Amino acid sequence: MTIRRISSGGLFEAKVGYCRAVVAGDLVHVAGTTAQGADIPTDVVAQCQSALETIGAALAEAGASFADVVRVHYILPEPADFEPCWPVLAATFGANPPAATMFSANLIDPRYKIEIEVTAYIGA
Repeated sequence: MTIRRISSGGLFEAKVGYCRAVVAGDLVHVAGTTAQGADIPTDVVAQCQSALETIGAALAEAGASFADVVRVHYILPEPADFEPCWPVLAATFGANPPAATMFSANLIDPRYKIEIEVTAYIGA
């Protein structure tokens, strides 16, 4: 099995020692991803969209798309913040919804309101 690592240059990748995604055989494992950039939006929906953009770029570099995602984990400090994200998530996954779990937990920085982690299948 070949393993390929994909970096997005995110703030915590070098500090913590991880990469945005790992392609291992037929699976693409995308690390927990928060909003990116110098100015973190304060709105949870904007943070969700930012995280999905970063995830989408990692998936594309791995040769996958959101249609290939089979598992997603959502982590939010405030469970009530999840519902406003539902329309964005439904539009992102469309006719190919993955198995999903939402957790409530603190994130690495209190500015973050959502973290998203996905696994995609790119086999035949």
